[in-house]
Amino acid sequence: MIEDLSYSAQHARLSERLDDESCAGRQHAVAPTAASARGARPGDASIRRTDLSLLAGLVASAALLAAAFLGLRREIGQRRHAEQATRDLNSRLAIANRELEAFCYSVSHDLRAPLRAVDGFSLALLKDAGPRLAPADRDLLGRVRAAAQRMAGLIDDLLRLSRISQTSIESRRIDLSELAGTILAELMSREPARHVVVEIESGVRADGDERLLRIALENLVGNAWKFTRNRQEAHIAFGVEQGEHGEDGPVYFVRDDGAGFDMTYTDKLFGAFQRLHSAREFEGTGIGLATVARVVHLHGGQVWAEGEVGKGATLRFTLAVAAVATKREKAVR
Repeated sequence: MIEDLSYSAQHARLSERLDDESCAGRQHAVAPTAASARGARPGDASIRRTDLSLLAGLVASAALLAAAFLGLRREIGQRRHAEQATRDLNSRLAIANRELEAFCYSVSHDLRAPLRAVDGFSLALLKDAGPRLAPADRDLLGRVRAAAQRMAGLIDDLLRLSRISQTSIESRRIDLSELAGTILAELMSREPARHVVVEIESGVRADGDERLLRIALENLVGNAWKFTRNRQEAHIAFGVEQGEHGEDGPVYFVRDDGAGFDMTYTDKLFGAFQRLHSAREFEGTGIGLATVARVVHLHGGQVWAEGEVGKGATLRFTLAVAAVATKREKAVR
């Protein structure tokens, strides 16, 4: 009996010990689970923030792509509209060119014929009936002839101006100094009694259409020759200088010390039929500088003038492509 009691006591202590260990094990197992549960919450929030950032990036990228697509579509539409407008403009220009050609043909044939008739009949009347006419009547017929010839000259100048606009440029290397010298030599041969100091810078060359540039120089040098007529010793110069006001490339000039002009009317110089001097002072039709401007613009350049009344004028122009030398020579004639 004593042995049974002893066994029961041992058994009870063993059971208690097992129960304590089991409770401790359960507590030990539960603790990590709770800790794990508490540690998982920050990671889940980080994942959610990453997902939101990716979503926001995708939305922004989609918005940018949509904006780029709309901008590209708008640009394509604008280009198509501009191309159509260009085609329409070219079509209108082609029609205008055909009308201009028809006008030039009409002017050259239909208008000049009556003028020739007026001039011819007036001349015939002067020859046949001149001795029987009073001096005043002969003077009137002379004025009729002069007016008809002046109108014919205007028509010729207008035709030349219109043809220049339709001319295609055949560009090559040109010696402008040689052209200017040739033109001045022709002018001097017509009026050998005049005393003119001519200064031409040698080796001035440019790329352009020789025929058109000759026309421009004929008008520029011809104006200098004409407007220095009243000077006992005139000075005319042709040369080149570097631009001082942002012009690209060299600036060519024709300078004289003739009648000059009032700078107030500079904007009228290069318009057709614009004259700053009366026909009694200096002859001309007012087309010359308009022709110069047309030629220079066809070459991609600019033209302008400076002057002072009684002290002369300087006309300058540029060309799109040019190269020059700087050796200067002077001749007194």
